[in-house]
Amino acid sequence: MQYNNIEYKKPFFKIGDELTKYLVNYSRGIEIPLQYDDLLRFTNLIPLQDKNGNDSLWSAAIYSPNDLDFLYPGLVEMYRVLISDGSKIDHLIVSSIDYCKYGNSKPFRIKILNQLNDNYDYYYIKRADASRIYGLELEHYFSPNKIHYICYKNTIVEEHIIGIPGDQFIKEFDEKKPEINLVRLAKEFVKFNERCFVRLLGDMRAYNFVIVVTQDFDQIQYRIRAIDFDQQSYEGRYKIYLPQFYKDNIFYVKLAQTLMKAETAEQYFIEEQSLLKKRYLSHKYQIDYLIDIIKNDTIAPLNYEQNLKTELAKFYKLPSFNECKNMGEILELNIKTRLQL
Repeated sequence: MQYNNIEYKKPFFKIGDELTKYLVNYSRGIEIPLQYDDLLRFTNLIPLQDKNGNDSLWSAAIYSPNDLDFLYPGLVEMYRVLISDGSKIDHLIVSSIDYCKYGNSKPFRIKILNQLNDNYDYYYIKRADASRIYGLELEHYFSPNKIHYICYKNTIVEEHIIGIPGDQFIKEFDEKKPEINLVRLAKEFVKFNERCFVRLLGDMRAYNFVIVVTQDFDQIQYRIRAIDFDQQSYEGRYKIYLPQFYKDNIFYVKLAQTLMKAETAEQYFIEEQSLLKKRYLSHKYQIDYLIDIIKNDTIAPLNYEQNLKTELAKFYKLPSFNECKNMGEILELNIKTRLQL
C-alpha cells in the first residue's frame, strides 16, 4: 500500500472581499472584541503534559495582570457570541489560556468555566486563512455535523469538537472490550473516507479527526469528525484527499479490510454518496455561491492545480478535468462527478 506524505507547510491565504461578504451574509463575519494578535502578548509559556505525563504540545500562556484585565472580558464575550446570540450569560470566567506553537494556525485554546456548577467548555482562536474557511463551510454543508465559528479580520474563533482523537483511540484500543462494535467503526471510516474525497479535504491523518462514541439503547454508535480544515483543496495529489492512504490510519484501514468485503465497502460508498447528494441539493444555493468564490480565489499553487486535475482526469477517465482553470473548478467538477449531479 502506498502512503501519503505532506512535505511542506501550507502557506496562509488571505481572506478576500468576496469571501468577507459571504461571511457577513451568513452571520459568520461578526465583529469581536479582540484579535488573535492580542493573545500573543504572553510573558511566558509553561509546557503542559497529558494525563500520561507526555508532552501534550500545548503550553499554558502566562500574561501580565494588565493584559488579563483586557483579555478575560473579551474572551468571555466571544464565547457568548460563539454559542448563542451574544446574550449575557452570568457566572462564566476564563479558567485557562493555552497555546500550541505547532501546526499552521498556531491556535489558542480557551477554557471557559461556569462557576455555578464547575462545568467547563473549550473554544479555539486561530489565525484566519481562506482555505480553512472554505473547509469549515464545506464541512458544515456536506457532513452530518454543523460547524459553529466566527471570522473577523485576521482571526477565526471555533467551537471545540468533542470526541476521542483518532490516534489516541488507536493507542487505547482494546479489542476485548465487549462494547466496542468494530464493524460499525469500520463502516464509519469507509463513509468518512468518501466524505473527504468528495469535498477534497486533505491531511486527514488520525490526529486530525476524532471518534465520537454514542451509546444507543443496545449498542455503540460511531461517527468520525474532521477537526482540521487547513488542507481544503490545497494538495496536488488526489490520494492526499483519501484517508485510507495515510500510514497513520492503517489501524482503521485494516479494520475495514478484515471486517468487510469489497462489495460491502462499495455499498457504503454509494450510501454515503446518496447522503452527500441530498445535502448538496438541500444547500445548493449556498454551496454554489461558495464555490463561485473559490473559483475567483487562489488557494493552491498553480503546479498543484495542474497535477491534481491531471490525476483526477485519469482516475475518472474524464478528460474534462484537464479543462479546469483553477482549484474551484476542480472542486466543483469532482463534487458533481462523484455525486452524479
